[in-house]
This record gives sequence, structure tokens and C-alpha cells, in this order.
Amino acid sequence: MYYDKVEGLDRKELEALQAERLRKVIERASCSPYYKEQFKAAGVDSSSIKTVDDIRRLPFTTKDDLRANYPYGLLAKPLDEFVRLHASSGTTGTPTAVFYTQSDLDKWADLMARSMHTCGVRKTDVLQNMSGYGLFTGGLGIHYGSERLGCLTVPAGAGNTSRQIKLIKDFNVSVMHIIPSFALYFAQKVQDEGYDPKDMPWRIALIGAEPHTEDTRKRVEELLCIKAYNSYGLSEMNGPGVAFECTEQNGMHVWEDSYVAEIIDPNTGEHVKEGEIGELVMTTLTREGMPIIRYRTRDLTRFIPGDCPCGRTHRRIDRITGRADDMLIIKGVNIYPMQIEKILMAMPEVGQNYLIELFCEGYMDQIRVKVEVKDEFFVEDMRALQGLQKRIASKLRDEILVTPRVELVMHNSIPKSEGKAKRVVDLRESED
Repeated sequence: MYYDKVEGLDRKELEALQAERLRKVIERASCSPYYKEQFKAAGVDSSSIKTVDDIRRLPFTTKDDLRANYPYGLLAKPLDEFVRLHASSGTTGTPTAVFYTQSDLDKWADLMARSMHTCGVRKTDVLQNMSGYGLFTGGLGIHYGSERLGCLTVPAGAGNTSRQIKLIKDFNVSVMHIIPSFALYFAQKVQDEGYDPKDMPWRIALIGAEPHTEDTRKRVEELLCIKAYNSYGLSEMNGPGVAFECTEQNGMHVWEDSYVAEIIDPNTGEHVKEGEIGELVMTTLTREGMPIIRYRTRDLTRFIPGDCPCGRTHRRIDRITGRADDMLIIKGVNIYPMQIEKILMAMPEVGQNYLIELFCEGYMDQIRVKVEVKDEFFVEDMRALQGLQKRIASKLRDEILVTPRVELVMHNSIPKSEGKAKRVVDLRESED
């Protein structure tokens, strides 16, 4: 049933394993210049950890800390013991880099294989990786996990939808790794080229890399006639494979034998109550070369209370609702883009794309939402369009407590990207 017996480990045994590995990772991290100084300042060492709850005694790590110690300040082993690095793709400012030993890569591949097995992928499947390779961790993480599981793996990369479709048909691809915004774009292209999704060989889509709502997942499933499974990962914790949905599709299991997950109040740093939304904080337990302790991901989620019917004992996190640092403040109200997507994707008239624009009017910040409307609803009847416009504005106001300007546009009129979708454009700086 399980890829690894640790998936069903008794909670007491699992927490004891976490505490043991936490002590060891603190010893390893102490070999890095950064953590040696941090632990000394905090007056903690491996002996400070009796149970996994003692992790609260350790200091947080932030992205600014990674940047300040770029490139080698967090390395716990000599540089010649590392075999790969991944780095942020930003072209301005100081990037962040994560280094891997061969052992780290092997453990990551094992976790990815476990993750894919959890949602029903088997070695008899053919997996097409439609994600970018290179410095981005998603492509290589999925690739090596697929091979570790034993799947025939097609490293298609991102973009070129016509080629993607041909590869899928020629090699009977049954599993796709694809980001959700591109999945919606891809579904339209499949139909445009005259194919019926029901006749395609795929059965599973692994979607992740960008936050998305349950309605977006359902739309992907309906358009492609496929089962889509959510996943969570970040480069600082290896990449994909930190948490994955099982076939229940009710939350993502965090692999707690490899990570300690905490959810805190972003303002106080204290743990929130079980089931409350807060900022996810992650600690690596098995990484040797560059362990990272209590990393503030800025991702907002919650632990899902109760046990999963699949029988796995590793706790589940809910889908990411947004980021603590992508919060928009309009007229004094905190707004997350995912709130807007949630409303739009639940409306049958709305197409696959939308764009949030922030602009100034007088001295006031305003928000405008451009919404693509499906062809059958984009009619010449002005009253019907105005009615739809008002309904969207009303539903958004009820959700975000601010009335946005809503602009209805034709299907496929908002520029699309074959990478991560750009959902927010801030026009305020250009208006200064």
C-alpha cells in the first residue's frame, strides 16, 4: 500500500524520530558559519532538544538571512562535497542558492518517488515533465523522482504545446507534471487542435509551483478529463516533494520524517491553534550539506485536523491560500490574490484568465480586475454583460470587503505566459 513503511508510522514513533533527527541536524548545522553564530547567540545546542516541541527554542531563518550569507555562509560541509546547486532566478539584488550533496539528491529523489506513489503513480506509467529545467527545482526534482519510481520519463520541458501533445500521443503518456495556469492554457490548445481530452492517454496531472484554488483544480480536471493532485515544495527545502496529496485529495501530507512543519502567527511568531491559518515554517531533518532551520516560508496555510482516511499518519496541510508577502492593502483592507481567484473560478461565465491591476485615483489606491469571459457569454446584449459585471463586482466585494472595478474582456485577450501566470500588475509606480 505504501511506498515506504514510515508513511504509516505511529505518531509517537514518528515524533520520537523527528526529535532524534532534529538533534542531529542541529549538530550538522552548527558546522556552518551562520548557524554556529546563531545557536551561540540563542544559547542552544543539540542537547536543548528533548522533544520535537523544543524546536521553538531555535531561531527563525528568513530569505533575507539566506541572501545576507550568500553564497556559502550556510554550508555545513566543504564545498568539494557538493554536486549541485539551485538558485533563485532573479536578475536584480542578491539571489539565494541551495546546495546539495549526492546523499541529499538521493534522499530528495526518494521523497519525490514516495510523493508520486502516494497519488497513484506507478512504475508502469509514462510521465511527461512539462516543467522548466535549469536553476528551477521543479523540473529536475520531478524528473529524478519519476526515474526513481521506475516510470518511463519524458523530459519535455515547458512550452511548445503542439510538441507536448504529439509526445503525449506518441508515447501514451499517462502522467503529466504541469503548473495549473499552464494546464488551463494547455487544455484550450488541446481542443483548438481538434483533440477530445477523453481520447487522450493521460490519467493523472501533478500540479503545483503556484498557489491555486479548489475551483481551479476542478476546472483542470473537467477540461482535461483527468485527476489532478496538488503538491507543495520550495527550493529552500529541496524543491517539490515537501508535501503531496494522496488519492483522497483532501490536504497534502507533509513528510514529517524529513521535515518539521510549524504554523505561526506571522506577526508574533507564536504557534497558532490547530486548524487556524498562519505562516508555514519548515525545518530540514535529513539534509546533510545545507540544513535550514525554522525557515519562514511566507506561505499561508493551516494544518487539517483529524486523520486522513488513507491511513498515513503524517499531518496534512491545506492548499496555500496566499503569501504573507503578497498581501495587497487597498483602502486599509488586507487582500490576497487567491481570494479573488476563488470567486472568479467558481463562476461558469469566466474564462481561464484574469488580471489584477492596482492604480491610483486622486490620492486613493484602487483595484481593477480584468476578467476574461467565455465566448458564449460575451454577447452583444449590453444589459447582460453589465449584469455579469455587477454580479462579479458584488461577489468580490463580499469576499474582499472592497468594491473593485471589474472590466470584462474577450476570451484569450489577456496575454498568457507558458510559465507561472502573472496575476497582479502594480501601475501605481508608473503613475508617480
